Amino acid sequence: MSIGNLSQLDRALFGLRSLVINGEFEGGQRLPEVAVAKQLGTSRTPLRQAMDRLVAEGLLERIETGGCRVATFTRDDIADAIELRGVIEGTAARMAAERGVSADLLGQANDALEGIDRALKASDGVNFECYVRRNAKFHALLAKFSGSALIRREIERMSLLPLASPSAFLSEQAAIPDFQDSLRYAQRQHRAILEAITNREGARAEALVREHARLALINFNYLTDVQPTLVKDVQGLALVAST
Repeated sequence: MSIGNLSQLDRALFGLRSLVINGEFEGGQRLPEVAVAKQLGTSRTPLRQAMDRLVAEGLLERIETGGCRVATFTRDDIADAIELRGVIEGTAARMAAERGVSADLLGQANDALEGIDRALKASDGVNFECYVRRNAKFHALLAKFSGSALIRREIERMSLLPLASPSAFLSEQAAIPDFQDSLRYAQRQHRAILEAITNREGARAEALVREHARLALINFNYLTDVQPTLVKDVQGLALVAST
């Protein structure tokens, strides 16, 4: 769907979330409603509805005197969000193994992983666009495997937090060898997770998923401690307080 076909609310929501995640506003800064509405090409009513959504997602905070400001996150906040995503996704994997998953869904997951294999073996280097797309597909299926609408909603909600989603740190990192090694290791974990679910090994599947989620924390620490000059290139890092 093109931007032109989006409703006023969707245009405001996607546009505002992008502005916030990309660091267009400083953490703690009050949002200038009139200027933002003009920038996004919407009226203030859908913008305020979008602001309500981002408050619920944790990207914005209410100001007692009215309006909203951009939220800020500490390193501990990011670590906690990643850990919590791992717990919920791990629960989904355990439930999937215990309850069983249809052959169709397992086939879709295997197709997604085969796509990742191809992305990693691309002749001109890692195909990051393909990797990100297939990785997101695999994690979406993992949530679906549980058979629980509640689990799926919670995983989706957690993934909206900056740097906590399965796709955090993947885009625009092709020049970093450490990240490419991390992608290959992550793919081996994907295969082990799917194998554990297929074999109905609930405890193993849960443990593997929780360990897999912690790769995001390793990459987060790498960027902030070893390669701080790359911080500006990663969506969401602008919201993390430097102290």
